[in-house]
Amino acid sequence: MTSPDSTERFSSRVADYVRYRPDYPVALMDWLHGPMAVATSALVADIGAGTGISSRQFLAAGHALVAVEPNAAMRAAAEHWLAPQHPQFSAVDGRAEATGLADASIDLVSAAQAFHWFDTVAVRAEWQRILRPGGLALIYWNSRLLDASPFLVGYEQLLLDYGTDYTAVAERYQDDATMQAWFGTGLRGMVQLPNVQHLDLDALSGRLLSSSYAPQPGHPRHAPMLAALQDLFAAHAVDGQVAFEYRTRAFLGTLD
Repeated sequence: MTSPDSTERFSSRVADYVRYRPDYPVALMDWLHGPMAVATSALVADIGAGTGISSRQFLAAGHALVAVEPNAAMRAAAEHWLAPQHPQFSAVDGRAEATGLADASIDLVSAAQAFHWFDTVAVRAEWQRILRPGGLALIYWNSRLLDASPFLVGYEQLLLDYGTDYTAVAERYQDDATMQAWFGTGLRGMVQLPNVQHLDLDALSGRLLSSSYAPQPGHPRHAPMLAALQDLFAAHAVDGQVAFEYRTRAFLGTLD
């Protein structure tokens, strides 16, 4: 991980994370199983799986999956949420750079929102170890659009005004050129897909508070931040909702 506390940044935000973080577009699985020809029989290791938002889409598609997550509270949420309905799901306490999985045991390594926390040199070696010959790595994000609407411009300014360490940790997702260089000649495909959440005020507040840089109750910026959020919502809501827009960026390839 890139910072010593990165595995615990979300421990007190699990409930909001489960309820208000976005899913990924259905088109992502369509791309993976269609043009990219990944079989639904592929065993997936979901690295930094968190509360299981990213795991759920693979399970729904028929994959067996092991979630690798070092944060105990988030891992427990994923187990509670997914295990009863998906016997092909399991979860382990492990880090991206030290998964604890067996050599050559995985067909597809998947890393969603958490990838920007990882040591990208160490994970490459670890994922090469656990992937079977010909195995693939899928890396993808929901990248919030910062200026696609007046609401999103205002939301970005709110984070700059009230976030605790927003500029240091937020939206650090690697750009396309960086990811192309990371995969090198192994890059098999890349895609960008639209994604959106339509949020009422309660959901927007939960989405904000799921972020590790949003001040929590007791912090002097917490109440002013929520007041500013209410004003922002009132200025831009249509029919009681705002559109929280993303671009889902995905990269797939081998790590030879």
